[in-house]
Amino acid sequence: MTEDAGGALPLKTTIIRFIILLAASCGVGVAGLVTKVLDTNQAVTCGVFIGIIFGTLFFWNFRLAVAFLGLAVLMFSRSLDVPHFVKYSELNVILFLVGMMVVVGALRDLGFFTWIVQLIVSMPNLSGWKFVSVTAVASALLACAVDEVTSIIFIATLIFQVCDRLKLDPTPYILIAVLCTNVGSAGTMMGNPVGILIGSKGGLTFGDFMIWSFPLMLASLLATLALMLFLYRKSLREFDRKLKARLDQGLTLVPVIRIPYRAGLTLIVLTTLAIASHHQLENLFHLQPNTVLYIAPLICAGIVMILKPNRARHYIETEVDWWTLLFFMMLFAVAGTLKYTHVDQVIATKFSGCAGSGTLTLVPFIFTTSAIGSAFVDNVIFVASFCPVIEQLSLNVKDFPLWWALLFGACFGGNITMIGSTANIVALGMLEKHSGRHMTFFRWLKVGLISTVLSGLIAVGGVLLLEPLMEDRYVPLSFEQIEQLTAQKRTFEGKNVEVTGYFHISGKPRLSGGMAEVEVVSPEVDRPVVLSALLPAKYLAVGGRPLDLLTGRYVIRGKLTTRADHSLRMIIDEVEPAAVKSRK
Repeated sequence: MTEDAGGALPLKTTIIRFIILLAASCGVGVAGLVTKVLDTNQAVTCGVFIGIIFGTLFFWNFRLAVAFLGLAVLMFSRSLDVPHFVKYSELNVILFLVGMMVVVGALRDLGFFTWIVQLIVSMPNLSGWKFVSVTAVASALLACAVDEVTSIIFIATLIFQVCDRLKLDPTPYILIAVLCTNVGSAGTMMGNPVGILIGSKGGLTFGDFMIWSFPLMLASLLATLALMLFLYRKSLREFDRKLKARLDQGLTLVPVIRIPYRAGLTLIVLTTLAIASHHQLENLFHLQPNTVLYIAPLICAGIVMILKPNRARHYIETEVDWWTLLFFMMLFAVAGTLKYTHVDQVIATKFSGCAGSGTLTLVPFIFTTSAIGSAFVDNVIFVASFCPVIEQLSLNVKDFPLWWALLFGACFGGNITMIGSTANIVALGMLEKHSGRHMTFFRWLKVGLISTVLSGLIAVGGVLLLEPLMEDRYVPLSFEQIEQLTAQKRTFEGKNVEVTGYFHISGKPRLSGGMAEVEVVSPEVDRPVVLSALLPAKYLAVGGRPLDLLTGRYVIRGKLTTRADHSLRMIIDEVEPAAVKSRK
């Protein structure tokens, strides 16, 4: 991110950066081994991942080459194998992005974005605050529907047109638009690649985003916009003065032209509806979760290429950013190695030690960590590496709040610095090319940090406020995992879990409040693990005699809690026979 697309670094700078990269990469690995926190494969994995992060920061143009070399190191060190590389490459996410890129290219051809711009400039009684408000909200909502980069490109073009007519400095208006775009990108899983990645890893549907993420995004967006209107009130007054002077001369702001928008509007509406209804369609056709989600953009892209055969090759070869997608594939695979080598367990344990095992502390901690990380490292890199950690934390904590904290932190954190998101870099590049104006790091930081703190307080507060209403999904746990989590001093606070095991009932079970005291035993005969449990009396025969619970193997779902004496107790919700033969 630090050099221009076509620029070459001086040899001395290149050597210094390469030495820093090697030192950081090797230092992390060696430190992990010396402190005995990591084993050999874990140390190699962490070293390679840090190397890719520094390689991306220092050698932006060569980030794909760095990812290729890092992957090779993992393969040769046996920290990753080919089957798991394929598994962790997240081809489902890549295909979703391919389809959306084709759809966005078609929308551009059909004039959809130009139509949006024309709607904005033709507003009646235009003023500075109205222009800023509409462009900011439009950019945020466009980011929800397509992606943040496409959104800021078209909104920035409009801002330049208006500012040129009024002879205004476009910098404040570009800054406001891009800050609001980054906030808006958290509204749906389509607004940012991290959205679809989090949706994939967390098993979240489009509906989940609309219920939990979108409203909090809107609240954060309005707060960010209000803050920007206050901070740049002098610029808005200057906008009003120059606009009045131009209108008094009988001149228009920008020429308004009619755009045939219906085809583009139909395409974006149908694509959004197909994605939004994926959960219902999957249930209707008995498909695996998120199957329709991933193929919906591909279906729409395929229809577009059939209807526009002369542009089909252009969409695939030009509109699809294969360079970035290949980088994402390598990055996802390397990040998946953190899970493959169990580095995620190490990080999750450290996280629990620092922030505890409750959402009240974990949510702000995850938001802050991901926001700071995403301010200096591409948020896709950070989220890809952090998803396995959230998956580990979700074994003993309600997962919905953790995923939303990661999403908001990654998207909002991009506002902290000028290199925090791709939208920032694109917008500032357009600003420099169009007007020759440069944004300094600290000028951006002064505004971006305040807006991130404000939007973050709203998002974190909203997640914590809504947490009791969020579903706590049953997480499958083996008895071995329960032992490991207990050994790591991670606690359960009524976490919904699913275990497979046998019941042990000695004599006539004691009943209390419609519950019977029983024991759940692990399937491992050589080293059985016993878990204290309360079983609803409905699963027992009349008179307290057990049915076939002594001989059958069962899938048992219930709430697992760590008691004051550090022992575990499970309050069973439901029991069903496992699809295996009973124990002899």
